[in-house]
Amino acid sequence: MSLPRLEIRLDLIRHNAEILVGRLAQRGIEVCGVTKATLGSAEVARELLAAGVTSLGESRIDNVEHLRQRGIEAEIMLIRSPPMSQVDRVVASTDVSLNTELAVIEHLSASARRQQRNHAIILMVELGDLREGIMPSDLLEVVEQVLDLPGITLRGIGTNLACQSGVIPDASNMGQLTDLTESVEAAFGLKLSVISGGNSANLGWALSPESSIGRVSQLRLGEAILLGRNPTDRTGIDGLHTDAIALLGEVIESKDKPMVPAGTRGQSAFGAAKQTQGADGTEERIIVALGRQDIDPEGIVAPLPLTSLGASSDHLVLTSMAPKPAAVGSVIRFTLDYSALLRAMTSPFVARRFLQDSSTDPFMP
Repeated sequence: MSLPRLEIRLDLIRHNAEILVGRLAQRGIEVCGVTKATLGSAEVARELLAAGVTSLGESRIDNVEHLRQRGIEAEIMLIRSPPMSQVDRVVASTDVSLNTELAVIEHLSASARRQQRNHAIILMVELGDLREGIMPSDLLEVVEQVLDLPGITLRGIGTNLACQSGVIPDASNMGQLTDLTESVEAAFGLKLSVISGGNSANLGWALSPESSIGRVSQLRLGEAILLGRNPTDRTGIDGLHTDAIALLGEVIESKDKPMVPAGTRGQSAFGAAKQTQGADGTEERIIVALGRQDIDPEGIVAPLPLTSLGASSDHLVLTSMAPKPAAVGSVIRFTLDYSALLRAMTSPFVARRFLQDSSTDPFMP
């Protein structure tokens, strides 16, 4: 198969999803399985649905439309605020969207009436991370106006933490979300069905026996399912596989070279060059056919004894401490973080191979 490529173990992704769905069900929380890092993969979506997620989460309408074209009929939530230019597509292809702007919701309402559909929304509230969200002091006013819009159903409220500023979900901000829920219900005499508490960063709080879950009824999980890691510190989550997705790259050069660059130095192709220090001597330098067009080089880890020295557009440079270096034409398997996974999935130069079960050799060149 073509290289570079992602090897995606669907059985391990389903295992991760099943474990998290089960653990959170014991806390009264449903899982929205986020497929955005897989470029709207129908293969991954089917595994998440089979594992028990109650809906799918996507941030790009193109991915939603792709899922629909591939036969995915489950509820899909648009987890990025809809661009006003795409409201017709949002209403046509999604069941619910996260929103913060009244002007956009009014356009969703108009589109829903034109299409003779109903569109559900969740109002996102700003609770400290300073990305999207209505300020808590403005929430009741926004709810009052939303309730008057035809074609729109207010399903609930939600929040997002840890993505922009790294604010960790805890008893304080999650308690505030519960308080806001109850204030909305009391003010308007209604019952909100979905309180979307956040993303994979919420797991530490949600699964702690000491935590009071309050009214939180849903989490939107992507990274924890796909990579088996906690986004707040990137440690592996107990019982989950952290190797469900790997990146394979091919060695295109393997030579003994000086350890220190020669000549006057300026900026590299991507800004300030690494200031290499070391004694005179040589080391094995390996070039892999991967670059910034394919991956986030800071987000991949080479297997020992290889170490990454950096990347340009098309070349990833490694050094090896092994007495027998990697040969030209050999394949190196890398682990990825969420940033590198997003970049690799969206690169047209990185192939994808979906593996249905663990008996298949996942790393066949």
